[in-house]
Amino acid sequence: MNSRTTVERTSDRELVATRTFDGPARMVFEAWTKPELIMRWWAPAASGMSFLSCETDVQTGGSYRFVFGHPAFEQPMAFFGRYIEVTPPSRLVWTNDEEHEAVTTVTFEERDGKTLVVVHDLYPSKEALDGAIAAESTGAWPEQFEELDELLATLGASV
Repeated sequence: MNSRTTVERTSDRELVATRTFDGPARMVFEAWTKPELIMRWWAPAASGMSFLSCETDVQTGGSYRFVFGHPAFEQPMAFFGRYIEVTPPSRLVWTNDEEHEAVTTVTFEERDGKTLVVVHDLYPSKEALDGAIAAESTGAWPEQFEELDELLATLGASV
């Protein structure tokens, strides 16, 4: 399977990123839900951002809060929201309770030991998605997924 990331605007309000990872859905899902693993791939090294803290309560109705630092920021930046649906190891749905207020759905489909991950961001309006694109907050998936690939290779070696 191809491990290249694709990012596509599928409508005025939707953005979809896909990639196939080398590893079972259980392992990929854990990388999306365990704070100690999230902190190892969510903020790519090339971005210059550092992950300062990661709090998750990964259950339906639970919440998350990610705090990042960057030399260009005057103060740390927090991203937070709540989990709408958690179905291990196949589906996560959460709110993004910051500026653009998207709802993110991530599915994990295992095929022959590899996992197809589809990230679907639904924005409340065309203007919100346009704003996210202009702020470049939608363009990090390829870099993040490269970091996740590296993490999964490490986890696979340690299993």
